[in-house]
Amino acid sequence: MAITITEAAASRVSTFLANRGKGLGLRLGVRTSGCSGMAYILEFVDELDEGDQVFDEKGVKIIVDAKSLVYLDGTELDFAKEGLNEGFQFNNPNVSSECGCGESFNV
Repeated sequence: MAITITEAAASRVSTFLANRGKGLGLRLGVRTSGCSGMAYILEFVDELDEGDQVFDEKGVKIIVDAKSLVYLDGTELDFAKEGLNEGFQFNNPNVSSECGCGESFNV
């Protein structure tokens, strides 16, 4: 099982952590939400929880809990700028459908 991160995303996460002044890395997870069933969670991690998996990619630690890893295995985290919009993008091979607004997904 693995999670990967692009150079653009690694750079952005590193900048956020440096500006924050503390933190082990970034938690990537899922929660029940939205019209398709699941939504992604991104949050800073100061302390590991029992059962967390840590993926060290391009100098950034991506932390995933065991429950979320089932849905996120093989996911690539990217960061993109398109015009005035910018944000993280999830390239998740497990997704079978997404809602029209792009906020949630189903596996």
